[in-house]
Amino acid sequence: MLRIIDARTREPVDAAPARRGLTRVEVHAPGSDTTNLRVLLVGDLLVRTLELGGTPVWALLTGGRRQAELRAGATTLGIRPFEDSPDVGAGLGESQVVHVTTEGGTAPDGVRISVAPVEPGPPGHCDPAVLRLALITRHHSTPVRLEEAVLDDARGTLARWRGSVARWARQPSRPVPDDVRGRLRDAWDDDLDVPRVLDVLRQVETEPDLADGARFETYAYADRLLGLDLTRDLGSPS
Repeated sequence: MLRIIDARTREPVDAAPARRGLTRVEVHAPGSDTTNLRVLLVGDLLVRTLELGGTPVWALLTGGRRQAELRAGATTLGIRPFEDSPDVGAGLGESQVVHVTTEGGTAPDGVRISVAPVEPGPPGHCDPAVLRLALITRHHSTPVRLEEAVLDDARGTLARWRGSVARWARQPSRPVPDDVRGRLRDAWDDDLDVPRVLDVLRQVETEPDLADGARFETYAYADRLLGLDLTRDLGSPS
């Protein structure tokens, strides 16, 4: 079960209700800069993780005057749509509420995930999937600086993984090994430790005794959380 560190108390808290009720995820992002986009991305990762664990989720966005710009950037980055937050009442009988905010941001009382800021890099076009990967390579509690070297590393990793996934897909399919599935789930259930998920994929990439079909299924499974479109190049010439 997903446990997160409540930013108010610094104590671990279950993000899903004990009886499999609804969890309301409310993102508080008043701006449209890269930091606010990262806050919404962490909300997206939280929703995906809960859904992978079988928890129904109500995903809401409380934004400011730049909400339209934020939503446009979120769509580009592969973040799934969030509903507008209602003015009154939690509704739908959910028994857990998790607020996702910027560092020092305000939110109603309740469990809170605080997202560290992003220091933008040099201006210029960046592939949205590369930016998404760059933003999730550090834990959400750690600031991100989008230096050119960080973006270059994300660009190279994404290209290599997509190429490898396309190549592995040509081999007979094999199930995700139980120990690998367990390591992935342990990582994302531990305070959304997405960098550790990426480390597991790096290990799977070079594991000598693992069949290529199992590598493919592992990457496809992990991408349900990561949202990097790792299977994009299936069927393309090598």
